[in-house]
Amino acid sequence: MFSQVGSRVFIRYVLEDCNEPVKLRVTPFLAFRNVHQLSKANIGVDKKYDNVKNGIKLRMYTGYSYLYMQFSKETEYIHNPDWWYNFEYIREMERGYDYHEDLYVPGYFEFDMEKGESVIFSASLDEVQPLSLKRVFNQELKKRIPRNNFENNLLNSAQQFIVRKPKKTEIIAGFPWFGRWGRDTFISLPGLTLVTKDFKTAKQIIDSMLSELQGPLFPITGHNNHTAYNSIDTSLWFFWALQQYAYFTDSKHKIWKEYGKKMKTILEGYRDGTLFNIHQTPEGLIWGGEPGKALTWMDAIVAGKPVTPRIGMPVEINALWYNAIMFSIEMAKIAEDNDFVNEWKNLADKLPQTFKDTFWSDEKNYLADYVDGNYKDWSVRPNMIFAVSLPYSPVDEQIQHFVVEKVRQELLTPRGLRSLSPKNPNYKGVYEGNQASRDMAYHQGTVWPWLAGHYAESCLKVYGKSALPSVKNLYYGFEPALREYCIGSIAEIYDGDPPHLPKGALSQAWSIAEILRIKYLIDYYSNLTNS
Repeated sequence: MFSQVGSRVFIRYVLEDCNEPVKLRVTPFLAFRNVHQLSKANIGVDKKYDNVKNGIKLRMYTGYSYLYMQFSKETEYIHNPDWWYNFEYIREMERGYDYHEDLYVPGYFEFDMEKGESVIFSASLDEVQPLSLKRVFNQELKKRIPRNNFENNLLNSAQQFIVRKPKKTEIIAGFPWFGRWGRDTFISLPGLTLVTKDFKTAKQIIDSMLSELQGPLFPITGHNNHTAYNSIDTSLWFFWALQQYAYFTDSKHKIWKEYGKKMKTILEGYRDGTLFNIHQTPEGLIWGGEPGKALTWMDAIVAGKPVTPRIGMPVEINALWYNAIMFSIEMAKIAEDNDFVNEWKNLADKLPQTFKDTFWSDEKNYLADYVDGNYKDWSVRPNMIFAVSLPYSPVDEQIQHFVVEKVRQELLTPRGLRSLSPKNPNYKGVYEGNQASRDMAYHQGTVWPWLAGHYAESCLKVYGKSALPSVKNLYYGFEPALREYCIGSIAEIYDGDPPHLPKGALSQAWSIAEILRIKYLIDYYSNLTNS
């Protein structure tokens, strides 16, 4: 059994049955590298080690942290430093990367085990007391939700994305290679924390992100001196996450007092103009973008050029903009901040008509994906669904109906929504090949599970209880996915073409979060029908 706690990894070995004592040999294979690099045999490796209680400490290279490898019982360590060559990674080969790696083996541990005995192995950046290993392991195990059914697997997986640091709480976007992403954090927050009623963690995450707000923009990736802010939607998703927090915790009366200043900073920054040419047009919509930058969630770049640049007024950005303004006005009214309400009310009143005039086509019966001057991009993409799913929608019920039907007809799959309709000549139904090939398909037909949450919410808003059977089918249809790619979790993306094979990161925060939120919506609407 495996468990990860902070900077420590536990493995529990249990000898369930045997006729006589067994000698177990544990051999560590070490790389000491970044997740995006491979290790190669070299003469610079530090072959020294030091004994610690029930184990050893070592570091492969000068300047690295020490790795402490310890057991819950006394062991014999045999030092036999050597390199093992040419571990071959098939998936890396398929993706066009270097796929041969050399791993350093400092030696091995040996100890005897009897029937029924369990031994805990700890790999840590700090020395531990071996006598406490079993107790700490069992304590951590009790915190884990047992993976004994579909929903509990989702809830168990949801716990794994939350990272608690001394002064910050963050959401890891996905395993194994993603770090903290601002956009993913706000989109994932409701499903990972609010649906699970972990309201304290939700607030900690919101407050941690706010500590890194620069002007009106949140970081999209990185930390400290390596932080990037090139995102037009992350700050608008903040309003949605805060909105969900207010609704789930029944704390509307507190929101403006605690967060109103930051909310106004973001709205005013977008209105007056900020980095990456993000600004409000004279008509009140949000325009943004510049050559070489991809500011929306469709952010793949190949050879220095965005695959889907979407410079101008993206449809989901302006749906989020309207929702942000309306939510802010709602909170300001509760707090009796009449100055703010009067300042923004006129814009809020006119935005729905402006939005419709800009994005809607009576002939096509769906919303343009983005607009730049007289140019309107009519690619059928899932971005229009947010104009329906958000709590404050800028379009009327008739348009909402048409949007949901368009998405259902051309984008819906059992694994989420395609990022582009198969009818489009640029559609790519399989995500495979080297980095460039995969990035060209990333938002050109590839299926994204996280979009299923907003599609389900849109269906329930438009059709009410009559949509429950289809939404339930969508939710329970993900149960087989728990055994397809990463046991007990859901992948980042899937092929647009059947059989919709899992691709990308093995386990993705917003994939899990939005499937959990679908379950919440099912329960919520089911209870409404019984009242």
